[in-house]
Formats: sequence, C-alpha cells, structure tokens
Amino acid sequence: MKLRPGLLALLVLAVLGLLAVLALPRLATPREGSTEVRFVREMIQHHAQAVDMATRIRDRSDDPTLRSLALDIMLSQQEQIGQMRGWLTLWGLPWGGQGMTAEHARMMGMATPAELNSLDTPPVPQAEKTFLQLMIRHHQGALEMLKPALGGGVRPEVQALARQIHAAQGGEIKLMTQLLADRDAQPLPAPAGDGGGMDGMEMGGHQH
Repeated sequence: MKLRPGLLALLVLAVLGLLAVLALPRLATPREGSTEVRFVREMIQHHAQAVDMATRIRDRSDDPTLRSLALDIMLSQQEQIGQMRGWLTLWGLPWGGQGMTAEHARMMGMATPAELNSLDTPPVPQAEKTFLQLMIRHHQGALEMLKPALGGGVRPEVQALARQIHAAQGGEIKLMTQLLADRDAQPLPAPAGDGGGMDGMEMGGHQH
C-alpha cells in the first residue's frame, strides 16, 4: 500500500525521534558523594526539622493563617521527604548518612534543640513569633542548600524538585515576614550558608 506523503513524513519523523532518544546517553545512577545524593540526604534532614517545628506551632496556635501555613509546610515537606527517600531506594542507597555538625546545621538555618524547645513552653504569642523567626531562617538556609542542585550535570528530576522548593519557600518567606511584621517583630539574621555537604553528628529533634 502506498503511503500518503504527509503520513510518510510523520512516520519518518517518529522514527528519527525514536533513534534520537535511543542515541542519548543513559543517565548514570547517582552514587555516594554525588551532588544528587548529598542534596537529597541533606534536604531530608532539613525538611524533617521544618515538619517538626510546624507541628509544634500548629498544636498550640489558634491563628488560622499561621495554622494553615504550618499545615502546608507539614504536608508538602513530608511528601517531598517521601519522594527523596524513594529516589535513594531506586539508586540502591540507604536513606541515612552522616548528619550535619552543629556548625554546618547553623549555616543551613537549622534550629538548635534549645530553640526547638522554645516553641513549647512560652505563651502562645511569643511562641508564634519565635516560630516565624526560626522558620524564615530555616527557609533561607534551604535556599542556600538548593544552589548545587540547580547547577549543571544534575539529574533533571532533582533539579525539578529544587526549583519547586525554591518557588514554594521563597513565597513562604515573604508571607512569614509579613506575619512577623504584623506582630511587631523582625526576622533573625540570615544564616551564613555555604551549600556544602554534611558530616559529623546528627542534630537532635522532637518528633510527634
């Protein structure tokens, strides 16, 4: 049967497209020490603390905007933790690894155990201010951590997640800064993050 010119052209394009895909080099599975693995493991730990802080303040606050923000952080970051753990499983790597040293955690905007506990005992209005200050700094640290994952040579799914986190947490920083101003308070100094790797002891955290 003779093919019509238009159909023949489409068939040729489809074959050429398939050949182009087959000719592409397969992406290597990330290994220990790679940008992808370091980023994912660090962000899992960072996200876990954000979920912890959001859970603490949502348990105490009656402010609907703050409770909604806390719930958004809890749900979105728990989902991303699951996604990143899934990647590690697909890559044949354990979820865990060495945690951040206290110094590196500070540079990534993470709260100390004492700062986490300060969300539990003071009057609610003060705890709300503290939460906003700690979470703004925490998000600022996350934006530093994204930089290596947004560079060249990183797997596209990891880059896509990094862009998603950047957009979401950038918007949340603006909202939290306004909520803090409404309470006549100012953000803490931004962390002096370096986007580097993790090593040393694990930071403590309260789990719900």
